[in-house]
Amino acid sequence: MDKRIPVTLLTGFLGSGKTTLLNQLLSRAEMKDSVVIINELGEAGLDHILATQVDSEQIADNTVLLSSGCVCCTLKNELADTMRDLFFKRTLQAIPQFNRLIIETTGMADPGPILGNLMNEPVIESVYRLDAVVVTIDSEYGLQQLQEHAEARKQAAAADVLLLTKIDLATPKQLSALKEKLIAINAGATQHKVQYGQIEPDFIIDVGLFDPTGKRAEPQRWLRAPLRLANSKPREMLPAHDDEITSFTVTLPSPLNWRDLKPVILKLCQAYGKDLLRLKGILHAADQPAPLAIHAVHYTPYPPTLLEDWSEENPSNRIVIIGKGLDETEIKKMLMQV
Repeated sequence: MDKRIPVTLLTGFLGSGKTTLLNQLLSRAEMKDSVVIINELGEAGLDHILATQVDSEQIADNTVLLSSGCVCCTLKNELADTMRDLFFKRTLQAIPQFNRLIIETTGMADPGPILGNLMNEPVIESVYRLDAVVVTIDSEYGLQQLQEHAEARKQAAAADVLLLTKIDLATPKQLSALKEKLIAINAGATQHKVQYGQIEPDFIIDVGLFDPTGKRAEPQRWLRAPLRLANSKPREMLPAHDDEITSFTVTLPSPLNWRDLKPVILKLCQAYGKDLLRLKGILHAADQPAPLAIHAVHYTPYPPTLLEDWSEENPSNRIVIIGKGLDETEIKKMLMQV
């Protein structure tokens, strides 16, 4: 059972509705045991959150207890420092107990380095775990932003959940085109329509690898294999264009051993790290007591998670890879040599 604190990374391009969404979430009773880190490079630190919250209370430097019971913190130092500080304050009971963490990024943020913080820092990795990357997409202007801004494409590619916001301002044609573009970039992410920032927390909180009720592994919802559009033609396994973000699944033969595959994953990250936006996999390794969940971003493989008390009726070793301009043929060849 994984007792680490789940982390939701909330990102999205400028003006896509992150703050509106966050305000709505923090007003919900289900979120009262949450702590939120807000990047102060945003609009005005905590001001845009506190404007909608009454009876807030300053409980520590740059940390506020909201009326909903949530703890809100402005990011002033490095993210890892802030996460460590919050955990130690929680342990010392200097702030209320929290059981989940939400990180809201600036609109121009590349999620890769932020995810890397969760992987590179031993203290962080030992007490926090990534639950999901949630990305807001403006329904009216999202297609244009995806075409013109690399940051918007990287955010969409790294997402586990895509939220199409401001749907009341977009035409059916715009929504359809946006959905198809997002499927082309990241078919494994779930999509939800959002109006006025209102959405059930269950759609974006505790949606990752573990079921929050029993802390049992639920890899099938975390590792969604990319699906092609029903009317799309099969894509040849050719190198993608330099700026094209694509996703594909590699199914590895059984049996395999993690000790043999681990250096290959590291080599893959080193070779393609600049353009490797996300790697997720489920492995049934013969040299492990239970299935493994593996995860990597750019150059950094995350320590694997042992999925105890979980098995598949028809177990298969599969890895989902999302990146920019990746050579699918060469990557599959590399992985198949194990």
